Amino acid sequence: MPPKPFWLALGFAGVLACCGLSIVIGVRVVSGADLLAGLSGSVENISQAAIAKRIPRTIMAALGGAALGLSGAVMQAITRNPLADPGILGVNAGAAFAVTLGIAWFGMALSVTYVAVAILGAALAAAFVYVVGSAGPGGATPLKLALAGTATSVALASLMNAVILGRNDIANSVQYWMVGGVGGVTMDRVGLVAPFLALGFVLGAWTAPRLNSLALGDELAAGVGENVALTRAVSALGAVILAGATTAICGPIGFVGLAVPHMCRLIIGVDHRWLLPLSAFGGAILLLAADVLGRVLVRPAELEVGIVTALVGVPIFIIIVRRQRVRDL
Repeated sequence: MPPKPFWLALGFAGVLACCGLSIVIGVRVVSGADLLAGLSGSVENISQAAIAKRIPRTIMAALGGAALGLSGAVMQAITRNPLADPGILGVNAGAAFAVTLGIAWFGMALSVTYVAVAILGAALAAAFVYVVGSAGPGGATPLKLALAGTATSVALASLMNAVILGRNDIANSVQYWMVGGVGGVTMDRVGLVAPFLALGFVLGAWTAPRLNSLALGDELAAGVGENVALTRAVSALGAVILAGATTAICGPIGFVGLAVPHMCRLIIGVDHRWLLPLSAFGGAILLLAADVLGRVLVRPAELEVGIVTALVGVPIFIIIVRRQRVRDL
């Protein structure tokens, strides 16, 4: 079995390779000269213009995928729930609902406030799901959290439809954004969300060794000197920031945070010092590959990445549910 640093290096190389494919592949085939010109900022023909437009899209797909992969791994660790994921636990739905309210009722435009509102909505939804899922005998079991998250997501989706009902001025754009995708992303949007993602990544790196202690159980973790409440709070904050900020720009993209950590865990094990960075690389690879695949499958049209990741994630979710032993309510 190759050493763990090998897998991280391979993951990083995979991200770079997928970034290259994302920049080159699209409706228009580009040459090497056009690629170099587009990367340098020189735009002399349609191919070079296409390359220049794909660069921010590629960067956002890499950052967003890494954020969702890392967020899912952290959520699975702090809840000790293999079904945890920003989509399943209602985090993405909370962010989307908050953004929809801000746009429909307060005329909120794309700004720092826009991203902050998405993060706030994600945090409130996560807290609500955890409280509901923890109620009753047995505490926060995987099944109860999954059911609470699914019910919350469905309820918030219905409320979002009610909010935009009759608002023809925003209905089309909001519904398109709700599918989840990175098309049309500009460098301004990347720069807007980058500080929030950077904070989330830093919090994730800080909690990585501490999540190993939480895996032992709260009592044993406290016995070895770990501040369980602080670790869980900071970890949850980082995961919510990553998921909420990504949702603000890309829309609610599901299953990346569910599928990627499980695949990475099979490769590199359960040590979160290695699992979290590999999950970030894996998430970036998955979202970049999904974006490229979406451009190819229905060419000359495009299939949004939210649809592609759902097609990949649903079978994995079913397999996990079938294999995981959960208690009845």
